[in-house]
Amino acid sequence: MPGALQFTIEKTDPSGARAGVISARERAFPTPAFLPVATQATVKALTQAELVRLGAAIVLGNAYHLYLRPGIELIRRAGGLAAFMNWPGATLTDSGGYQVFSLAPLLDVSEEGVSFRSHIDGSEHFLTPESAIEIQHAIGADIIMAFDQPVGYPADRAQAADATARSDRWAERCVAAHRAGGADQALFGIVQGGFEQDLRAESAARLTALPFDGYAIGGLSVGEPKQQTFALLAHTAPLLSEDRPRYLMGVGTPSDIVRAVLHGVDMFDCVLPTRLGRNGTAYTKRGKINLKNARHQDDLGPLDPECDCEVCATHTRAYLRHLYKSGEILAARSLTYHNTHLYLRLMESIREAILAGCYAEFAETFLRERDENGKSCDAR
Repeated sequence: MPGALQFTIEKTDPSGARAGVISARERAFPTPAFLPVATQATVKALTQAELVRLGAAIVLGNAYHLYLRPGIELIRRAGGLAAFMNWPGATLTDSGGYQVFSLAPLLDVSEEGVSFRSHIDGSEHFLTPESAIEIQHAIGADIIMAFDQPVGYPADRAQAADATARSDRWAERCVAAHRAGGADQALFGIVQGGFEQDLRAESAARLTALPFDGYAIGGLSVGEPKQQTFALLAHTAPLLSEDRPRYLMGVGTPSDIVRAVLHGVDMFDCVLPTRLGRNGTAYTKRGKINLKNARHQDDLGPLDPECDCEVCATHTRAYLRHLYKSGEILAARSLTYHNTHLYLRLMESIREAILAGCYAEFAETFLRERDENGKSCDAR
């Protein structure tokens, strides 16, 4: 609990953006930070050495997936998640609440917890706030998350209110289980509330009264309009403790991140750079390009003329398109490498702008020069 994590705010920009450093169990990383998603103890298509070379300092694993496969006892015997995957940086695990509700084909929610069938083999499991914490203790990430019940979009008010109140009660049980387990990991609470501002305010008030090391904003970017996402973020973020990290879960595009930093968010994760890379799409400084588009077939220019990654320095769009159309693994590896490089360099640029006291100007220029919604810029 508080003391397991140290958060130093180095600079707060006039815009509200914050730059700092988080240290958990002597593993430090600068903020704002992007966490590459290593759901099953790997960032898809990249090696750990490549992540280090790209500048990643923390990765995100998922307790639900790791619990089902390979199992927590193997990870415990290996010395924890970082040792198991031979990762030198910090680690964070999501509790698996989102995956239980999104992936499990059959589930039953009660006050005690959630019974569900594995999406892998149909086996039956029962997950409670206490067992979610126990699983994450065994996995051994530096930062772990409370177990919650998110709702998808759209959700009626009664459904959102019920799930939010239950999530907040579960948060109290997570705190008690974490204390009883005696682990030295940092524990974050997750604010829910569906798509109702007052429910999110009530959840934030209940969670900030508990001794969490940081606070996440969950249940956004789950299908709701982008305007609604940022209205809820703008309402919720100021309600969280200023001296604790703020983590916006599952968001988003480069433009989303630039906008969210204006609300004082310190941590982000998203599967987009890896998922889109595996599916033939690359982020560039000006927006997205889809290499499946025939216009790239004879393009001997770099993937992104403004990028200094080794993929852009080595391969043409035509070659990368050829690899993708041929089903070659190198296509997924190359585009994922490039996309991850872009995200991590973006975080460096964001930090530099905050520390220089000019983040509002940086954000305005960034959003003006690219497609704010991350849509294709193939026509440009």
